[in-house]
Amino acid sequence: MHLQDILYTQGFGTRRVCAGLVQQGHVSIAGAAVTDPFADLDPEGLRFTVQGTEWACHEKAYLMLHKPAGTECSQKPSTYPSIYTLLPSPLRLRPNKGAVQGVQAIGRLDQDTTGLLLLTDDGQFIHKMGSPKHHVPKVYEVTAKHPIDETQIAKLLAGVVLDDDPKPVRAAACESDSPLHLRLTLTEGKYHQVKRMLAAVGNRVEGLHRSRIGGLALPDDLAPGQWRWLTAEQVAQLRAPVPRAA
Repeated sequence: MHLQDILYTQGFGTRRVCAGLVQQGHVSIAGAAVTDPFADLDPEGLRFTVQGTEWACHEKAYLMLHKPAGTECSQKPSTYPSIYTLLPSPLRLRPNKGAVQGVQAIGRLDQDTTGLLLLTDDGQFIHKMGSPKHHVPKVYEVTAKHPIDETQIAKLLAGVVLDDDPKPVRAAACESDSPLHLRLTLTEGKYHQVKRMLAAVGNRVEGLHRSRIGGLALPDDLAPGQWRWLTAEQVAQLRAPVPRAA
């Protein structure tokens, strides 16, 4: 593949812009500048530097982000900064046929909710991870306003009715290791679901953090606002069918 086309697929601008970056000596491979935009290269595993920024070539982008509080999962935020401002420009500009440019968040977290967020430009992966039919478990760490008792836990496991749907929603797992902390596992995602479920059992969410999606846990060394690429093994693990409860 021509170097200018590789840069284009990675989100460094139009093909003309990418050709200009190469011709002006802003692109280097293995420490040596490459000035021919039509240089034929294998994109698989290719690493290069653009204007001092190191980059690894990925056919599709799969990322994890530690969402900080006070950010919105929207391309057009209304009140708080967008999570997309935390990503480098190429990830926001990657071309995508028939869709908006760049990576997209899989599901949303409220502006005051922190934790693990997945982003990708793979439409099939977005559907797989976001569709309630696939029952991908998500684990939330809940700080409650009032002490959590066994009755509340039992109700959350049995199912509670929310105001927009007569069908009860229930937690796939629910445990409390301190009076005000609850670890809640859900396999579907409704608007403000955790907050509404806690309200339905007579409590209130004071803090909410997503710690896990499927078999992927938020790494301890990924600070709020930071992102990293998912490994091929992590993507395969997320793609794997979720065992159904007996």
